[in-house]
Amino acid sequence: MRRLPLNALAGLIAGLALPAAAQQAIPDTIVSATRVPTPQERVPAATTIITRQDIEERGYQSLAEALTAVPGLRLSGGLGGQTSAFLRGAGSRNTLVLLDGVPVNDPAEANGAFNFGNELLFDVERVEVLRGPASTPYGSAAIGGVVNIVTRRAPTDRAFAPYGELAGGTQRTLRGGAGVAGTVGTVDYLLSGQSLTTRGFDILPPRMATRTGERDGFSGQAATARLGWTPAEGTRIEGLLRWRENRFGFDNDRLSDGIRTDDPNAGGRDRRILGQIRGETRLLDGAWSTGLRIARTEDRRRYLNQPDSITPDESSRDFYLGTRTSLDWGNTLRLPSFGAFGDGALGFGIAHAVEDSRQRSTSTSMFGESFTRVDATQHTTGGYATLQYRAFGRLDLTAGLRHDSVTGNAEATTWRLGAVLALPEIASRLRVSAGTAFQAPALFQRFGVTPFFRGNPDLKPERSTGWEIGAETDLPAFGRANAATFGWTYFQSRVTDLINFDSSFTTLVNVDRADIHGAELGLTLRPATWAEATVAWTITEATNAATGQRLARRPEHVVSVNARLKPLPRLVVAPTVLFTGRAVDYIYADDGSNPAGRSTPAGTVVNLTATWQAFDQAALFLEARNLGNSRFEPQNGFVTPGRSVLVGTRFAL
Repeated sequence: MRRLPLNALAGLIAGLALPAAAQQAIPDTIVSATRVPTPQERVPAATTIITRQDIEERGYQSLAEALTAVPGLRLSGGLGGQTSAFLRGAGSRNTLVLLDGVPVNDPAEANGAFNFGNELLFDVERVEVLRGPASTPYGSAAIGGVVNIVTRRAPTDRAFAPYGELAGGTQRTLRGGAGVAGTVGTVDYLLSGQSLTTRGFDILPPRMATRTGERDGFSGQAATARLGWTPAEGTRIEGLLRWRENRFGFDNDRLSDGIRTDDPNAGGRDRRILGQIRGETRLLDGAWSTGLRIARTEDRRRYLNQPDSITPDESSRDFYLGTRTSLDWGNTLRLPSFGAFGDGALGFGIAHAVEDSRQRSTSTSMFGESFTRVDATQHTTGGYATLQYRAFGRLDLTAGLRHDSVTGNAEATTWRLGAVLALPEIASRLRVSAGTAFQAPALFQRFGVTPFFRGNPDLKPERSTGWEIGAETDLPAFGRANAATFGWTYFQSRVTDLINFDSSFTTLVNVDRADIHGAELGLTLRPATWAEATVAWTITEATNAATGQRLARRPEHVVSVNARLKPLPRLVVAPTVLFTGRAVDYIYADDGSNPAGRSTPAGTVVNLTATWQAFDQAALFLEARNLGNSRFEPQNGFVTPGRSVLVGTRFAL
């Protein structure tokens, strides 16, 4: 994993998907917050990029697993289960997730949060994490930041390039994937499929008396198809279709007493279909690039809990259907130089989205029958403009402004400013940025109905203002100019109009405020060409602005250590150590009774992956997880999966 001092992501609205080999990383020129392809070291703020090489060498098989060591990002949950992200101390609903630039947060999710426990990575080229307020380029939900999933591309120099992997291991885990990609004349294509099945673990902590050892299994499949046409240089039309469906077991709180327990008859199914068509062309001798995209996502979820020996009087059926249809028009105009200012670019565009939510939930217990209903639609229209220039050959300046309007709700205007100063005399880069962000209320929050609750259609968006300053310095040693790289970032933000229950718990209101500040420290050592290690330490202080109490599930300290060792020419060993400090949470007692505590203990998890490139086009790998068999609970009542080992092979012909 490479930690980058940047505010940049690829695959944005109307961004050109540059072809790259299916097994190769996309080049290090990325699309910045101004939506203009810019060298990564020249864009302000902090970004982490997880490349295809990282995914394979570290054995990441799910999005949640790949994000565990990202500075400033804390996850709770795991494969198949509800997995939330707390990015720079913001709430679980305050992270926007994109897939090739298309938002994939489920409109039918109760508070708009993305479930990070469902995404597999076989068809993914890289994952990019932008930290800090980012509504100016991305719109609603980017209060804490943005996670962008970039799928694989076809090679430009081969007509037929197959690739795949097959692995198996403990817990009856079987993982496989196969794909083929290529370019024939002006047409390029990619087809990919993946499957992962496992018996899994019992996620109920061993300390709890209600634990029975019942495993929460997982079965997931995914398929991707891309077809592109480049009729002339600078002009491209592309279509993408991606399907993903998972089935899994989960545990519940008993409706009768709220006690958490294993539940052998509780299971769910989660399916997403994403499709998009986009085209881009260059005009005015390449000075103006303009593109249009239409996309649609459909998230369909079902949960079923049947009566059993543990909950003989309880059952539930839940159905969720969330759809989003969006139309985006984006432009980049190269500007002339003047005086000491050059590399100028103006980005501008408009986006419109229609979100729809349908929910039908029914539960039965000894207290009778209860239901939840949502039937709602909302439209969002946003327009943006961004500007960037480089001064004196070393100072990069960026600015952006955006306005969004949500039907029947409210309007939001956001801005962002940033600068990066290159100091080659001391091998350093200094950056500073500030901006605002917002998140519109979820459809359930506005229109949800239960016997004891009514949504509030007059809710205002949640809003944030934040800034950060940071630097990176390369240090020479061992005859190498960059034998070590030290980086630091200090960030601060305030979130207002947070949505929470009113005093009667019968509806929602904009009542809470949060103050967040912290630091991200990083040190990368490269003592030899075959050894590299990165230590990242995140300190977060997130509190309720009114009471001063720490916010739940935001640990004050998180430390990760990632190493890449290549002791032999064809062998790569990649160990990872992740320490998570204590966090405020309500803790279930060991007898399984209702939450009573206020702090989760700290925990450490150790992983190891080894890859041997047996042949030029085939490799063998071993993935070992939780070597110390840690019983750490990243979230109250959800224990870290136990020790596991997976062995397999990977090829690219």
